[in-house]
Amino acid sequence: MTPEIGHFALALALAMALVQSVLPILGAGRGKILWMQSARWSSFGQVFFVGIAFLALMQAFVTSDFTVKNVVENSNSLKPMLFKVAGTWGSHEGSLLLWTLILTVFGAAVALFGSNIPLSLKARTLSVQAWISVGFLTFMLLTSNPFDRVFPPADDGQDLNPLLQDVGLAMHPPLLYFGYVGFSIVFSFAVAALIEGRVDAAWARWVRPWTLAAWMSLTAGIALGSWWAYYELGWGGWWFWDPVENVSFMPWLMGTALLHSAIVTEKRDAFKSWTILLAILTFSLSLLGTFIVRSGLLTSVHAFAVDPERGLYILGLLAVSIGGSLALFAWRAPTMEPGGLFKPISREAGLLVNNLLLATATGIVLFGTLYPLFYEAATGGEKLSVGPPFFNASFIPVMLPLVFAMGLGPYLSWKRADLAGVLQRLRFVVVLAVLATLVTWYLAEGGPVLGYLSLMLAFWLFFSTLREWAMRIKLFEAPFPESVRRARNLPRSSHGMTLAHAGLAMAMFGFIGSTVWKSEEIIFVRPGTEVSIGGFDVTFEGAERVRGPNYFADRGTLRVAREGNYVTDLFPERRTYPVAQTTTTESAIRSTMAGDLYASIANPAAEDESTQGAWTLRILYEPLVNFIWIGSAMLVLGGGLSLSDRRLRVGAPRRKATAPAALPAE
Repeated sequence: MTPEIGHFALALALAMALVQSVLPILGAGRGKILWMQSARWSSFGQVFFVGIAFLALMQAFVTSDFTVKNVVENSNSLKPMLFKVAGTWGSHEGSLLLWTLILTVFGAAVALFGSNIPLSLKARTLSVQAWISVGFLTFMLLTSNPFDRVFPPADDGQDLNPLLQDVGLAMHPPLLYFGYVGFSIVFSFAVAALIEGRVDAAWARWVRPWTLAAWMSLTAGIALGSWWAYYELGWGGWWFWDPVENVSFMPWLMGTALLHSAIVTEKRDAFKSWTILLAILTFSLSLLGTFIVRSGLLTSVHAFAVDPERGLYILGLLAVSIGGSLALFAWRAPTMEPGGLFKPISREAGLLVNNLLLATATGIVLFGTLYPLFYEAATGGEKLSVGPPFFNASFIPVMLPLVFAMGLGPYLSWKRADLAGVLQRLRFVVVLAVLATLVTWYLAEGGPVLGYLSLMLAFWLFFSTLREWAMRIKLFEAPFPESVRRARNLPRSSHGMTLAHAGLAMAMFGFIGSTVWKSEEIIFVRPGTEVSIGGFDVTFEGAERVRGPNYFADRGTLRVAREGNYVTDLFPERRTYPVAQTTTTESAIRSTMAGDLYASIANPAAEDESTQGAWTLRILYEPLVNFIWIGSAMLVLGGGLSLSDRRLRVGAPRRKATAPAALPAE
C-alpha cells in the first residue's frame, strides 16, 4: 500500500463519518428506520478505511520509505524492526492516526455487538461518535497529514527519540489511547441518551462494559508508562506529577467515579444526572489532555510540541464537544427524576462520598496542571512550576478518606445500612490493620507519621476487602466444600471487585514503601570505589565501550554483595545515539519482592582534578516498589474479570417498554 492509498482512505473515512453523523436525523417512518440501520454499515466502513490508512503508514515505516516526511522525521534505517513499527504512532501525526483508528473501532464494536440496544439509541450513539471522528479526521487531513511527501527523498531518517525506543513505551501509547478514546463511546451514549430523553437502569447496564473496558486499558497504559519512567529515565522515580502524566491520570480518576456511579444507576435507578455528567466530563478531560499535549503549551519527552495553529483547532473541537454536551445536559438534567431514595448511612451514600472525593482529587490535579499555564499567559511568559510538593500535600489527604470509604462501602446495604452491625463485623479488620502497622513500625527505620497512617489505611483496605469476600462465601463459617461452591457461584463481577480493591491496597504498599523508606546515594566513583546502601555493599569495577544496532554505550560493572557474600552484578549504561545526537541513561535493577537495588551512571558534571576520569553513580534502594506493578496488574485483571461477567457482557437485555422514563419523550 502506498502513502497515496493511505491518504485516499482517510478521505473516504471522512466521507463515511459525515454520512453517518446525519443518518439518524434523515427520513421519516420506515425510511428513518432504514437510515438508522445503515449507520451500522457506515461504522464498519469507517474502521475499514482508517485501518487501511494505518497499515499504509506502518508499511512506510517498516520499509523505511524516506519519501514520507513522517518517516524521515521519526525513523532511521538502522533502527530495530520493533521500533520501526512503534514509530507508526511515535509522532504527532502517527499517534493521531492511531487515536482515530481506535475511535472508529469503538464505533464499529457498538454496531457489531450492540444488537440488543434499542435501534434509536444505538443510531444516535453512532451518530455522536461519527461527529467526533469527523473532527479528528478533518484535523488530520488539514493540519496533520501523516502521508505528506518530501522531495527529493532523504538518504536516511532523523530517528525516533531514543527515550521512546523501548519495549515498554512501544506498548504504552496503544493502551493509553484505547483508554482515552474508549471513553468517547461512553460520552456518545450519554449525549445520545440526553437527545433521546431517556436515562434508566438499562442504559447504565449498556454503558458499564464500555466504561470498564476503557478504564482497564487506561489503567494498564498509565502503569506501563510509570514503569517505563522508572527504569528508563534513570532518576529512580515512578511518578513526577509531570503535566503529561497528569492529563492521563485525570480521566482515570473521573472514569473510576463514573464506574461506581453507573453501578448505582443500574442497581437503584439513582445518580442519573451524576452518571451522565461524569460520562461527559471524563471524555472532556481526555480531549483536554489532547489539547495540552499537542498545542505547543508543553515541552516533555512524551509531549508533541507542535504548531499552535493545531492547538487552536483542537481548542475549537473542545469548545464544540464540551460546550455543546454541557449545554444539552443543562437543558435536560432538571427534568430527570431523582430515582431511588437512600439514607445517609447506606451503600448509595458511600458511593456518593467515593465519587465526590474522586471529583475533588481530579479538581486538584486539574488546578495544579493548568495554573502554571494560565500564570505564564497572564504574566507574559513568566514561568511557574507546580511540582510534587503541591500535589503530595493536597492530593494525598483527599485520597486517604477515599481508601477508608472503599474498605467500608461493600459492607453497607442498599437504601439503609446498620452501621453498628457493620462496625461489629469490621472489628477484626481494624485489629489486623493496627497490628500490621505496629510490626512495620518495629521493623522499619523511622519514617513520618503520615507514612504509617497511610500504611495502616492500606492494610485496612486489604484486610477489609478479603474479609468481605470471605463473608460472601462463608469461609471458615461453613464446610469448606460449601465455601468452594459459593465461590464458584459468586458473580465474576464480585470477584473482580475484590481483586481490584485488593490490587489498589497492594499498589499503596509500593507507593508508600518506595517513598517513605527510600535510600539514595549519588557519588563520584572510580574502579574499586565501594558504597553501602540498603544492606548491600556495591563496588564499581569500571566501565567499557560497547556497540548496539544504532547506538554505542559506556557500560559500567557493579559487583553487589551482602554481608560479604556475592549477590549479583549490575550493568548500567550511558548510551549515545549518533543520528539523533542524544544521550540516554539505561538503569540496571536487581528486583525482589522486598525492594529494588537501582543503579545508573553518568559522566561527571564537572572536569577538575578531583573528578578527572571518574563516573557519577546514582544508586538507590526502593523498598516494596514492585508492589506498584503487582497492584496495577491486579486492578487490570479485576476489571477484566468483572467484564467477563455474563451480566456485563455487551448486549444487555432490551429495555422493557414499561420501564419508567427519566426524561420526557421527544
